[in-house]
Amino acid sequence: MAELVLRLIEPGDVGALQDLIESDPGYTERVTGNPPGAADAQSLLMMRPEGLAQDAKVVLGAFAEEQLVAAVDLLRGFPNDRTAFIGLLEVHSRHQRRGYGGATYGLVQRYVESAWPEVRTMRLAVVDTNSDVATGFWLRQGFTPTGEERPYTYDKLETTARLYEKQLPEQDGS
Repeated sequence: MAELVLRLIEPGDVGALQDLIESDPGYTERVTGNPPGAADAQSLLMMRPEGLAQDAKVVLGAFAEEQLVAAVDLLRGFPNDRTAFIGLLEVHSRHQRRGYGGATYGLVQRYVESAWPEVRTMRLAVVDTNSDVATGFWLRQGFTPTGEERPYTYDKLETTARLYEKQLPEQDGS
């Protein structure tokens, strides 16, 4: 596995981000009920929960030798000031099952710990239509189910979203 570098997705990366999304149509179909669309990368960069400040959302890319291997949608202070919410962690289909997902999550956790020191909890939701693929991965990263579940609707897809959390270690001076 090549060394990964985590950085913000920039305007010049939108084509690579769209390619990553289109490389795994099964993921998009499981979470939206539709195949990938031509503007999915642009939508990922722009969409955020209502009321969340624009600067509270970042889309990060994990790059190996300048090639986008994985993308992460990350929200600061959602649903509260001490929580970061992972809206998406997707690995390009060429790089799946090679350790890049776990390595990317490790970089994301370190990013949050250093850039957002007030955050003490990582949070995410797994929709039932994607749980066969995602649940085991997130459990291996140290997340645990909160027991909270919510109806999840995207276009014609109706399922359930189950919430998971991971407490971050206390930092010196906290």
